[in-house]
Amino acid sequence: MMHQGQSSPDGTQETGRLRKRDRHAPSPSVALLGNPKTQDSLPVFLFPTELMFYAQERSSHRRVLTFYNPYSFVLRFKVLCTAPTLYTVVEAEGNVRARSCVDIVVRHQDVSPRNWGRRDRFRLEVWGAGQRGTREIWAELKGGEGGEKLLEIPQGSAAPPASSPAMLPPGGLNPGRGRDPALFALYVAVGLACVTFLMLPLHNEPSPLVPAHIHVTVMQKLVCAYILGLLTMVFLR
Repeated sequence: MMHQGQSSPDGTQETGRLRKRDRHAPSPSVALLGNPKTQDSLPVFLFPTELMFYAQERSSHRRVLTFYNPYSFVLRFKVLCTAPTLYTVVEAEGNVRARSCVDIVVRHQDVSPRNWGRRDRFRLEVWGAGQRGTREIWAELKGGEGGEKLLEIPQGSAAPPASSPAMLPPGGLNPGRGRDPALFALYVAVGLACVTFLMLPLHNEPSPLVPAHIHVTVMQKLVCAYILGLLTMVFLR
């Protein structure tokens, strides 16, 4: 059902066309971005920091946003977008339990050349325990394929043998084959450590299960979240 001027749970007014559904229904929804009128006070942990779609790489037409809730209370969330007709968002609104995370799947619906180079904006609005926060990221559709490409040979020059390493990216035609297993294991270990760190309680939150000396601050969680975002970009390449 299409609504005009739908009010959000925190009292803000959404402008433009809004598609709404029950979060348990199978059909997805994306809403238009509005201007929040309340001041944000809650840091939002959302990764990756941008969405890149490639028209000629079918696997890139589907991207995953991971929303972390490191707090001791439940967070409600809603995903909004400046171009709702171009994207489908699975579970565009719902709840995230304390110290848990949820994956939000975003699919690009029109990768035709008319949209190449187009940049759209997504915003995640969250609220809980009387606090509110927002996080915005950019989405862009490129007209080629992602990943590394072979170096071009200038016209008129002789091509070296196919086995020459100068003409291939590290690892040959498939960049994944050249990945150092030890380095990859290090990335995984650091990623798991960051996730574990994000799930620890804050220093001002009592916890009967976690000793007080390993409680963390919001700034420490932000650093871990930033590192985790960088690792996510590495894994998606």
